[in-house]
Parts: sequence; structure tokens; C-alpha cells
Amino acid sequence: MNAVDEAKANGELVWRKSTYSSGEGGECVEVAVADGVVHVRDSKQAAEGGPVLSAGSVAWSALLGAM
Repeated sequence: MNAVDEAKANGELVWRKSTYSSGEGGECVEVAVADGVVHVRDSKQAAEGGPVLSAGSVAWSALLGAM
């Protein structure tokens, strides 16, 4: 079992860094999807328990469609 499978089995969110985030400390956005909800956070504040924006799949699709 790998780390992603373990996190899923424990009910933890599996966070992925955006491919648009720079590796130089710039805009660092992470996203996790669970049970039809998309969660977004600033990876620079993840360790401190920073804020997380959560949206249902319909709202998330509408947001992406508006961009």
C-alpha cells in the first residue's frame, strides 16, 4: 500500500500541488477531492492549518466555467 492509498483508507485528504505552481515559493495551490467536494488551500500555510476553501462539484464546475 502506498502513501496515497493509506491516506484514502484513513479518510485523510490527499493533496496535490497545482502544475501551475512554481517551485520557487510563488503561487502554491494544492487541491484535494473527496466525496464530490473539491478542497483548495495555500500550500505555504498547510503546515500551520491554514484556511481551506471547499466547494461542491457543481459549484467548482461553475467556477471553472466562468474563468
